[in-house]
Formats: sequence, C-alpha cells, structure tokens
Amino acid sequence: MSGDALSREEAVARIDRLRTELRRHDHLYYGLDSPEIDDAAYDALFRELRGLEEVCPDLVTPDSPTQRVGAAPLVSFGQVTHFEPMLSLANAKDEAELAAWHVRIVRLTGEAGLDPGALRFTLEPKIDGLAVSLRYQRGALVSGATRGDGSIGEDVTQNLRTIAAIPLVLLAGGGPVPELVEVRGEVYLPLAAFERLNESRLAEGESTFANPRNAAAGSLRQLDQRITASRPLSMWAYGVIAPSGELPPGQWEILRWLKEHGFRVSRDVRLVTGLDEIVAACRDWERRRADLDYDIDGVVVKVDSRLVQQALGAAGRDPRWAVAYKFAPTTAQTRLLEIRVNVGRTGMLNPYAVLAPVEVGGVTVSQATLHNEDDIRRKDLRVGDMVIVQRAGDVIPQVVSPLTDLRTGTELQFAMPEACPSCATPVVRVPGEVAVRCPNPDCPAKAVEVLKHFVSRGAMDIEGVGDKIVQRLFDLGLVRDPADLYALSESDLMPLDGFQERAVTNVLAAIAGSRTRPFSRVVFALGIPHVGGQNAELLVARFRTMEALQAAEVDDIAGVEGLGPVIAESVHSFLHEPKAAHLVRRLAAAGVRMEAETGSAPVGDGILVGTSFVLTGTLPTMTRDVAVALIEAAGGRVVGSVSAKTDYVVAGDSPGSKLAKARKLGVRELDEAGLRALVESEADSGLD
Repeated sequence: MSGDALSREEAVARIDRLRTELRRHDHLYYGLDSPEIDDAAYDALFRELRGLEEVCPDLVTPDSPTQRVGAAPLVSFGQVTHFEPMLSLANAKDEAELAAWHVRIVRLTGEAGLDPGALRFTLEPKIDGLAVSLRYQRGALVSGATRGDGSIGEDVTQNLRTIAAIPLVLLAGGGPVPELVEVRGEVYLPLAAFERLNESRLAEGESTFANPRNAAAGSLRQLDQRITASRPLSMWAYGVIAPSGELPPGQWEILRWLKEHGFRVSRDVRLVTGLDEIVAACRDWERRRADLDYDIDGVVVKVDSRLVQQALGAAGRDPRWAVAYKFAPTTAQTRLLEIRVNVGRTGMLNPYAVLAPVEVGGVTVSQATLHNEDDIRRKDLRVGDMVIVQRAGDVIPQVVSPLTDLRTGTELQFAMPEACPSCATPVVRVPGEVAVRCPNPDCPAKAVEVLKHFVSRGAMDIEGVGDKIVQRLFDLGLVRDPADLYALSESDLMPLDGFQERAVTNVLAAIAGSRTRPFSRVVFALGIPHVGGQNAELLVARFRTMEALQAAEVDDIAGVEGLGPVIAESVHSFLHEPKAAHLVRRLAAAGVRMEAETGSAPVGDGILVGTSFVLTGTLPTMTRDVAVALIEAAGGRVVGSVSAKTDYVVAGDSPGSKLAKARKLGVRELDEAGLRALVESEADSGLD
C-alpha cells in the first residue's frame, strides 16, 4: 500500500495504525519475549510505514518506530538533572550481612510506628550494566541520561532511542500515565553479543572490552548514534519517579506498571516475606546465574511498600530500604604466563592456559581452557598477555579475550607442537577439522585419559578411583587399560602410599560393583569418539548386545534416529580396531555387562519416538532427571539446545533464554502438567 494510493486522511489513519501495531509487536518481542509474528511480517509493516512517511514527510514524528536512528553525530554530551537523585545501594557481601540488614529494617519499621509483621520484599536480579533514566512527557520519550554523579547525568537521548527495548511512546494499555515520569533501568549487552563484538574488534585490530558492562557503557556513550545502533543493547526497567506522586503503592505494582506500559521487566522478580525466603531466593539466583544470557553480579532486595520506604529514608547516598546482595565476580584480569598442551583420550592435543593465580567466582584460578589452536588465533591470545578470565557457576574457567591495549610488544604467539608432547610421535591434522591429533595408538597420555574416562562418574562410576589414583596405577604398571582394573587384588593396592585396608576393600568393592552398570554406560565408558551418554543410549536401544553392535554395518548405525553418518563411521571404525575388540573381549571375560537389561524398551517403542524435547527452568514437583526419564521411557529424546527441529520445550520457573528462542521459532511449549498429560496420552493424541 503506497502513500500515492491513499488520501491524506487515509494516510494519517494508516500511519497511526502501523505505529501502534509496531509498538505493540516491539513490546511483545523485546519486553515479553513472546512475539506474535515472524521477522518477515514485522519487516513488511516497518517498510510500509517508512514508505508512507517518505511520501508524507510532514507526518514524521520523533516517536515513530522509524526514527530510532537518524540524527547527526553529536559534538559532545549535554547534561540532565534527575528528578530525584539516583542513589547507590549498600552492599551485603554474605548472608550474615544480609541478615543484619533485615534486622535493622524490622527494627526501624517498628520505630517508625509501622507494622514490621506486614513487611514484604521484592527481589530483582542486579544487572551488571549501566544505570540510566528515561524522561517521558505526556507519554513520549523526551530525554534519557546516564546516572552520572547521581544528581546530574550525561544526555544520551539519541543513543537510548536506538535501543529497541526502550519504548519511544508508553503503551496506552497500561492505564493513565502521569504528565511527567522518569523511568529508571539498566542498559546491558547480552553475553553472546559481547563475544561477537570482541571478536569483531580483534579482527579489525581494535582493543577488546574487558567485560559486558564496559562494552555497554562504551556503546551508550558514542557520539555517533549509528555505532550505538549497531550494537544489540537492551534494558531492564526497575523503577519510576513521578513528580505528581501518581504511582502504585509498592515496588511489585511499580514493576507491573512498567511492564504494562511497554518496558522489559525481569520475569523472575519475586515477592517474598521474611529473611528465610530472601536468602533462599538469593541462593537460587546465584546457582542459576550461569544459565542467563546477561551478567548479574547480585540480587537487589527492596522493601516493597513505598510508604515504608519513605519512612525509612536514606543514610547518606544509600536508601535504607534496599540492599544489594553481591555475588563473587565471575570475571577477572590476570596474566597469561604460558600455554601448555595435554593429550586427550582420542589423541587430540588440547591447549590450556597457565595463569597468574586470580580469584574468580569465589575460587582461585591458575589454569583455564583454550579449546583449540583456531580459538587461540581467533582471539589473538599471546603468551604474556593480560587477559580476561571467566568462570560462571561450575563452568570450567576460560580465557575470554586479551587486553590488547596493555601489550608491551614482548608477548609471544602460540604454535601447536609438531610432535606429541607425551610420546614424541609426529602429530596429524585432520582435513576439515580444527583438531590436531597424536596418531600413536599406544601413546601413554591417551591410555591414561581413556582410564580416567572409564572410571568417571558418567561412565562406570568407580568410586575411590580418581584421576590421581589412575595415574599412579598406570605409572606403576598395574593398569594399562580398563580391563586391568578388574584384575587388581588387595596385594596390588596395599603397598601404595595412602591406602589403608579399609580403603583397599572399598576400592575393590567399587570395581566389582561396576560390572553390573547398564550396558549403555559400558558403551559410553569405552570412549568411542563422538559417542556421549545420550548417543550410547540410542545405540543400546537399537542394538541390544555388544555382539549385535559389533556386527552392525555403518548404514545400520546411521539409520538410528538421532545419530548420523559421522557417528556411525566412528562407532564402526572403533569397534573394528583390533585393540578395541581385544579390550571388549577382556571386559566381557571380567564379567562386565555386555547386553541391555531385560525389560528396557528398544528404539521404536513408545508414543514419543522421533520427538525431541528441550528442558528449561525448574519444574514444580519434578526433577530434571525424572523429566528426562519420563520422556525417554515414552521413546522421546531430550536435547540440550533449541532449534527449528525441536518438537517441544518444557518450561518451568525461571526458564531463561531457551524459552524465548523456542517462542521465536514457534516450538510448542509445555509446562509440567502438559508434559505429564502428553506422555500419558494415547498414541493418537495429536503428535502429528
């Protein structure tokens, strides 16, 4: 529909309708993570609006969705005085300090003549970004500023207008809006976008950002808003100020008001009563922080009632009614002292970083993964660099990027060795792969890693036989391959340092007990390249015995749902190597299970065969293991990430980014009740 084909009155009406629709879809996509239309449909509406505005330029308004980018670069930033100071928050570094804050709040509330028993608290994630204020007059964005010194901030209105999560006009569906309001929020850069930005800067020879917060701040303070617009910044809103006083009575209602008027508000904000609930929620956030697609460095705890907030007031520049419970930092800067290489069980040479010890995420880190040679070159890591190290949750520490602007010129580039560091055999580089491998089947390092994998918890789970014990047994010549474990005796172990009679008895009992592990665990424990625990289960479900698996041709294995030609070739080649075949015979002779348990269903049984699921969030009454077992018992398959091929996403509390991606892709969504209903339904229950 073109402007030429419309009358003036029709063009005005159509433009108004398109702007309303685009604002609504922006809110659904950026604010609620629940889009109703795909990108192509949205783009068509946007193009139509832009076309009408080009034909009727006098109808263009500053708050139109087409006007997020367009002004000339600024010479400098102006200043904005906040309606009320943007106060800092006092910190609680541990649960004892959090408890002390709660005691003070209860006491001060009583002293103010209010009922401490009626206290409620809102808990919000403390986003590690850049605090901003947004001023709206008669519902339209008129200015935006950084926090600055708390009273006066820098005017970054043009740059804030480029952020799609910030509404240019407040949605009308949330009810009446005061004449003048100031919304507070935190601008941040998603973690995936941060990694892409640093990779791009490295490729262009520019210095990298130390962390997402610095990247967000640097992006927002660009004089050329086109640079800001090129970086996918977002914002969570958490507060609002109205000089007229026309605001909801509590923080919980304020967050709802913000959401209804078009702002992004965390889905996981909680309303609780009492210290026990506060502490439990903070612990839960700290456990889940690694699952988020943005950085948080703590939890903000606020007294919910605005009446109580006003009575408690502030101490200096810190409000008494709020506190930030801080987590241990997940990133730090340190020196990359050395890059070493170890050899994995498949012969792959794995580089790793030796670091100047630094505390990250509450632990001291002196080593970190570097993945492979290509990754080192992509990040341009050099020995001697100051680097950013990240550790989130239980994730293995990794080197994120170098701080290239701190280089002195003495840093050294890394090259993968041409010979295996364990056996000195010349390494091979597989065409099409980043892997560099040692081809020697008798490489000592490979043998040790095979043993470590075999006894590990996910494989044969032999308690008491850890990595150090495995290395000692190998060095002494007592164990050379997994089958040797089952020949160990008390006389072999008693002479070893640290082994008492009780420890020897327990280790031998654990080894003996591993003979009855499920057949799928045995297949996984063999260390077949590309075969993890889930693929091992798929193989065992189709080929019920080791004999059947060894007899299978490549095409037979590739025909198993969820596998493919690469895995099939790997399985077939491994099982037909003389060394592997000899190991299997010895394990069988030692009594290790070599067939599937009676009663376990082969692939092809169950109403969910061929159906894939992704689990995200915490289910109300069902653990993840139970949910996986329920799905697999019905023939379904649980995968780790969402794609267009995913059939269902099962979402619980605090689902994270997987649910948002599933909704964007149109993947069917289930809660716990829906999952139970699905697996208990008949075969004709609508799985087509």
